[in-house]
Amino acid sequence: MKQQVVIISPALADANNGNWQTARRWQQLLQPRYQVRIASHWPDGPEAGADVAMLALHARKSAAAIAAWSRMRSEQTLSPALAVVLTGTDLYRDIHSDEAAQSSLHVAQCLVVLQELGAEALPPALRNKTRVIFQSTSARQTLPKTSRHLRALMVGHLRQEKSPQTLFNAAQLLAPNGTICIDHIGASLDVTLGEQAQTTAAQCLNYRWLGALTHAQTRRRIQQAHVLVHTSAMEGGAHVLMEAVRSGTPVLASRIAGNVGMLGADYLGYFDWDDAQQLVQLLRRCDNRGTDPLYSHLHMQCGARAPLFAQQAERAALLHLLDELQDNSKQPNNACKHPVSL
Repeated sequence: MKQQVVIISPALADANNGNWQTARRWQQLLQPRYQVRIASHWPDGPEAGADVAMLALHARKSAAAIAAWSRMRSEQTLSPALAVVLTGTDLYRDIHSDEAAQSSLHVAQCLVVLQELGAEALPPALRNKTRVIFQSTSARQTLPKTSRHLRALMVGHLRQEKSPQTLFNAAQLLAPNGTICIDHIGASLDVTLGEQAQTTAAQCLNYRWLGALTHAQTRRRIQQAHVLVHTSAMEGGAHVLMEAVRSGTPVLASRIAGNVGMLGADYLGYFDWDDAQQLVQLLRRCDNRGTDPLYSHLHMQCGARAPLFAQQAERAALLHLLDELQDNSKQPNNACKHPVSL
């Protein structure tokens, strides 16, 4: 009989957001070896008593389940091994101010970050129990791209963390330029930002706000774009970056830890966060790809990173984590032993 693992996700299938997508993908990757279920709270029924491991997504939003685990552990009741998976809002906001999120960090036997620089946001004393697991996505063929102009694409809902104002400002700066066109996919989660998107589209013929599209439609547009633009203020490990890299589409990204930890410190496609002028300069260099080598360099750099985001790599990392969790649960301090590489 397979051993039983529970994934705690603050969002389930009806939300269909990043947490759910991660939980569902991990369930599928682990299913050949483990019996895996996804729950929003824990204990979630009689089956909880058979869990050998718990993977809790989000230190703050899953804090109630993590606290229940801690109480059970302190009572010396049989309980699963615990890893807490940290998101961007965990690393770059919540753990610095939210007591529940901070408690989750300390009680977890292992912490998981989703990009190479994630551990640097943690207190030094906690880094020795931190692991990096890159998320994965399927590879897609690069589709033919129009030769009439440079097609830039941003994928991100209209909310403050994604900094869409940077894209609006870049569209304004590029408005007289007919050779660079910007498409923007994302639902309006902020009324003011939605109004700004509509205003930008009305004023700038080179900018189109497409609203929310299906995942299949979005991936196809990523495959067709010359570049993906990612303007975020904070990220734990953006899935859309992987989708671009695994589709052969270079990325222009804000220079924040969550993006640098995905694309590498030497990547040439960064602009300073909230600096639309720098983004415009990069777009113009990509538009001049016949004479400027930047675009071909970005292609090569993304190609070199692509294997990090393969499904077999993520599955191997998850299985190693579960093996380590169960081994270390037998140790006196119940914590992962080997420090993360920084």
